[in-house]
Amino acid sequence: MQQHLTNKISICLFATVPIICQILIIPVQADDLNKNNSETTQISDQNTEFIVFPVGLNIGKRPVKSSFLVKGKEDGTDAVDFANWLIPYDAIIEALKLKVTILEDGQLEVKSPGLITKIDPNKIRTDSELGLVLSIADLENLFGVKATFDINEYAIILEVPWENKSSDKFAETENIISLTGLPKVKPENINISAIEQKVTISGSERQDTNYRGELITIGSAFGGSWFLRTTQRDLTDLQTWNIRDAQFFKPKKSTDIIIGSQRNFWQSQGDFWGLTYINRTGFTPPQPFSGGAVDSRQRLQASAIGRTIAGEAEPGTLARLVQGFGDQVIAEILVDSSGIYRFEDIKNNNRFASNNYRVLLYPQGKLTAQPEIQEASFTTVLGQIPAGASALIFSGGMKRESSGNGNFLGDFADFRGGIAGRWGLSESLTVGVGGVYEDSPKALAELFYRPTNVPVQVALFALSGENGNVNTDIRYDPFSNLNLTFNSDRFSQRSQINWRVFPNLTLFALDNSRDATSGGLQVSYNSRGFSTFGRVSFDDKDRIRWNLLQRLNKLELTQRGNEIGTFSELNYKFSDQKLFDSGNAILLRYETNNQNNTNNLLNIGWRYRSEQKALDGNYIWDVELGYGIGSQGEGIIASLGTTILPGLMLRGRYQGVSVNSDQSSFSIDLVSGLNLQRGIKPSDRRSEYFRTQGGLLIQPFFDKNNNGKRDSNEEFYTQDAGLLVIINNRPLRSFSPDIRSDGILIRLAPGTYRLDLDPAGFPPDWQANNTALAVDVIPGSYTPVVIPLILSYTVSGVVTDSQGDALVGARVEAVEKNQGIRRFSVTNGAGVYYLENLPQGNYQLEINGKSAGSLNLDQSSEPFQELNLKE
Repeated sequence: MQQHLTNKISICLFATVPIICQILIIPVQADDLNKNNSETTQISDQNTEFIVFPVGLNIGKRPVKSSFLVKGKEDGTDAVDFANWLIPYDAIIEALKLKVTILEDGQLEVKSPGLITKIDPNKIRTDSELGLVLSIADLENLFGVKATFDINEYAIILEVPWENKSSDKFAETENIISLTGLPKVKPENINISAIEQKVTISGSERQDTNYRGELITIGSAFGGSWFLRTTQRDLTDLQTWNIRDAQFFKPKKSTDIIIGSQRNFWQSQGDFWGLTYINRTGFTPPQPFSGGAVDSRQRLQASAIGRTIAGEAEPGTLARLVQGFGDQVIAEILVDSSGIYRFEDIKNNNRFASNNYRVLLYPQGKLTAQPEIQEASFTTVLGQIPAGASALIFSGGMKRESSGNGNFLGDFADFRGGIAGRWGLSESLTVGVGGVYEDSPKALAELFYRPTNVPVQVALFALSGENGNVNTDIRYDPFSNLNLTFNSDRFSQRSQINWRVFPNLTLFALDNSRDATSGGLQVSYNSRGFSTFGRVSFDDKDRIRWNLLQRLNKLELTQRGNEIGTFSELNYKFSDQKLFDSGNAILLRYETNNQNNTNNLLNIGWRYRSEQKALDGNYIWDVELGYGIGSQGEGIIASLGTTILPGLMLRGRYQGVSVNSDQSSFSIDLVSGLNLQRGIKPSDRRSEYFRTQGGLLIQPFFDKNNNGKRDSNEEFYTQDAGLLVIINNRPLRSFSPDIRSDGILIRLAPGTYRLDLDPAGFPPDWQANNTALAVDVIPGSYTPVVIPLILSYTVSGVVTDSQGDALVGARVEAVEKNQGIRRFSVTNGAGVYYLENLPQGNYQLEINGKSAGSLNLDQSSEPFQELNLKE
């Protein structure tokens, strides 16, 4: 029986989490294989007893084909010469879910969840009756799949090593976000987004009570963030107000502008008030984990640098690159006849300063085999930029000295500034040169070097002149468990050796030209219910320093000490919560101080910390009460911290005795924050994050009268909005949103984001006019995104002709008279039409282009209506 020479090749399409494999059948003609190999082997009738007959096909106990044709023989009890039975090629490809690609050299690349290999087309033979075939022996030789014949089941049973295993998790590639044609949402041009006030009250028996204050104000202006911090040493004296920090920061993809108070980029002490301009080509700077002060030196670093990882392996080996000890595959390659594998442009994220990789080598591409593991770590020197990239920075301004009473701005004197360039000469070498004026002209030079095949990295910064400076950072990793570092500046030179003798034991030695030479060991161990970490060092001045942390179920012991004093704490936790610091605990502390006299203090107490935390990481409740006895006397020690009130944090502490004093003392901190973009609302007390970050304020609401504006009687829709909003193809929950009753707050780095609305998240009978938006985010504030949800109406009924019979296949259309919105439906076999997603408006109804009446939908209309029509 001649079978069509058409091969159905299975292709798996992988989603991210969880991995979903769908089988699509794509026709690939056998002629395509023969074009690449015109000498496809024809099978002669060596075994004339073989016949074509139908059998079943199972993978393990799971049937995959109830019947398909094979060529072989059975004697009623068992298979005859089973190794030479012939099975159609397309049946095997489909059953094993193999993806086959014809390569440029004519070889066939075969992929499955457990196998990646190449096949010579000559090994796929042609039978006169079955077409392209593989023998039972070929299954094991080519794919590592064993087969048996069950006479009772009358089926071939395949033992597939990768059965019930999905494909390995490939590292998620960066999504391509399309913004073309989307309505654009712009941030407010100038605003005040947040105000934060901090008041500190402290005193003791012999000191007067002191009142200090700090006020932070932040917002956006002209595409950037502005920040102002003022302090007051004494809240009772208005003359002590002083501007401590004031800055404007405008980042763009290739440029930055910083105006106001800032640090020097040339690594000398001090700061200045002035202007900095940065221009980048070929790279983007890293985004910080959180906000905070702007550092121009970080804006000259690259967020990711492409490196090459190469090695040797036997031809036919599958080489897979994975990061750290995880199982996410970053890249893979089947080693060709050269015996060399090469992974190019592997991005090293500068946020973590170094990345460790492993290359997994699977012999013959069999993913079920135990792979050979080769380490492939590389680091990126902070300051290094990609090959071909460049950066230019210019800074200039005046040094500022904070004044005492009577000068709000402080005193400005002494110009300082500089200009420098930085170039990525190769993926291993970055250099920079420039000039600086600080009291006198100085030359500046930088070098960042990390060769590809040598485990060494060098960062060198040199500033000439009388008060010049040379900073050197060298790291050498001759082995994976041995690390040597050298650091120097104008103050001292420091070197260190770390040798990880065992996974849980590290020996180290340190030398400091300004201090001493020391050595010691570090141990760590972690198992269920028990963990320990310890570090101890001894130096040539007969000093010992140590740090110890041990946990055993609900017990925790902390110890640390040096030549000045010691501290020990033993606590027992009553709660079974996984978070060790939460719940009730009994504390026993003992500390000593040997600076002037030998003093000590023993403290026995109780502590409670709530499991819940505020958005800024502080506990909702943090209470401690104890009693101390020591060389200076005895007394109560108590503290209280709470963030129970929105936007307000209170911390207080009373200490009747301390290790060095018999005086009682107290302190109270009160921090309050207001968000001004939603009226006057409590904030999360993280205003400084806005210096480098922005965010979104998403406000879906029920627009009952369809005017596009929120009226006082229209409620927000935020309770279930987590299912509604998608940002850059990621669900809302992945951004840790702060969902309030009047909006959703999300912190994001500056940039343009795609915001999609998932119809599955719409409340019943409601929809949005725009389901996708392009939203600009700038530092300093949230970009408001107002989403009106309008009522969605559905109209259904039966269309009949002049005789009253149902009209089949008629086109029913509703056309809104003012906005031109059109909806249509085609009647089914019963003449029923179904018009849905109709917003409010006046509609003209048409049947096959002819007028059939009108329809008015307003706020009082029912969401679902029945309306029969006549042609």
